[in-house]
Amino acid sequence: MGFAAHFFFALDRKRNTMSDQLHTTIEHRLAELDPQLELLLAEPLSAGITRLTIDHPAGVDLSLCERVTRALRDLLEDTALEVSSPGPQRPLTKPDHFRRFLGRRARVRTRGEHDGRQSFTGELVGADDRAVTVAAGEGVVSIPYSDIKRSNLLEG
Repeated sequence: MGFAAHFFFALDRKRNTMSDQLHTTIEHRLAELDPQLELLLAEPLSAGITRLTIDHPAGVDLSLCERVTRALRDLLEDTALEVSSPGPQRPLTKPDHFRRFLGRRARVRTRGEHDGRQSFTGELVGADDRAVTVAAGEGVVSIPYSDIKRSNLLEG
């Protein structure tokens, strides 16, 4: 069994993302392809399909998605790969993403209850290396990155 055969078995059930090792491997491959290319999110959609969300300062077009697919073909040979741009509801997966979009509206979902809730929608008002702060309708809440299950920008 090659590396690709372990892809879905490496899924981290807590984070609902692929293993850190495979994520890092994909990031290195993308950096070799283009140092400005960023892997925002990698997630299995089903038993045979994986979605990669990528970003690039010059934008993401079909040609770039095709180049990424070809660059990862051997790594994910047993998996159908869907490569896409972040779109207006861009995933936020790293502290730098939250800092970059301060002032924008986002939805942050937590793994467990946080202040009695698991979903917070509001303006990103702070982000340091440990937590993001969201001004939601119910008040301002600070959420440690380790508690975040999934987060994304909202349109408008």
